[in-house]
Amino acid sequence: MIKKHIILLVLILWSILSFSQTSSTLSLSKFSKISIITSGPGEALYEKFGHTAIRVKDPMLQLDLIYNYGIINFENPNFYIDFTKGFMKYKLARYPFYLALKSSQKDKRWVKEQVLNLTEKQKNEVFQFLEINAAPKNASYFYDPFFDNCATKPRDIIQNTLGENLILKDDFVKSDLSIRQLMNKEINPNTWGSLGINVALGSKLDKVASPTEYLYLPDYVFKALQESKVKKNDKVENLISKTNTLLDFKEQEPKSDAFNPLLVILLISLVGMFITYKDYKNKKRTKWLDFLLLFLTGIVGVLIVFLWFFTNHSTAPNNFNFLWAFAPNLVIAFVLLKNNHPKWIKLYFKIALILLCLIPIIWITKIQLFSYVLVPFFILLGIRYLFLQKTLNR
Repeated sequence: MIKKHIILLVLILWSILSFSQTSSTLSLSKFSKISIITSGPGEALYEKFGHTAIRVKDPMLQLDLIYNYGIINFENPNFYIDFTKGFMKYKLARYPFYLALKSSQKDKRWVKEQVLNLTEKQKNEVFQFLEINAAPKNASYFYDPFFDNCATKPRDIIQNTLGENLILKDDFVKSDLSIRQLMNKEINPNTWGSLGINVALGSKLDKVASPTEYLYLPDYVFKALQESKVKKNDKVENLISKTNTLLDFKEQEPKSDAFNPLLVILLISLVGMFITYKDYKNKKRTKWLDFLLLFLTGIVGVLIVFLWFFTNHSTAPNNFNFLWAFAPNLVIAFVLLKNNHPKWIKLYFKIALILLCLIPIIWITKIQLFSYVLVPFFILLGIRYLFLQKTLNR
């Protein structure tokens, strides 16, 4: 990971130092080509969705550049604080295409090129736009993983350049899927990364995605461009004049983690249910179990509240994971360490049980989908809350 960050920083430095070598007034020749480059998924979590970039090649000018909107801006001294708050600054970087291909070759990621069917004037419009925006003072932008990312940028550039001449097809949409379902197709749900993302993000991801919203994923940008058309000289032609396979590796299938969350949560839940059974039979209460369950769910609940109300993450609000990750549990965890409890404590766990019972309703009605790996934990919480509601202050 550190090595990749060093490489990215070198590329940014190269882009800054070499920017002056290509003037914004330079025009591409009629032999130039502008292509959309799509890469397959990689090993790291942020690479699971694949990647989209723009290639500009002109043999007359001896140019072969890639314009990459997926560069994290580590130059920002407050990067990690801003990232947590939802102000995720990324950069447009411009560097030799062979470096990008070499990186994909090393990572064994397939790479396909779609040559855009543009007029010479349109090619130059795209080129000048990219050159201006690759300048150091313009390169940064606020990234959104679902609405403004490396895949949506090329889509928007094509739409802005072609305007009404673009006929963007949506035949690639075969079923009504939500943004979350599209995301979960790319990441194996039985991974810690998938679990974290699904817990942290709210119900905005669960509305049925429009064809345009599908295009936050590189695969669907590729499919949409393949089927789309362009009006040229009163004729309708294919938007893509040629498709080339530059690297032909087998696509990396999303795999579960070896030390996966389902296994861990299932074991914890079984142990918790067994302890609860023993407590019920022996008429006692295991305080440390209650503390751990309530402290853990309370901490996650506080995180959900923070992301929902105190950050700029577009998909964090309206997160129904608060029904099990209930922030007040953080306080109740310490209350239950005492031998004497307030009279309202039984009412508290009755409310907590009601909240848990709402989860399957919200799940079935698809208001929000939850991670299936949490099901054993939901059952444990329900059993333990029922036990506490019946036994406390008896």
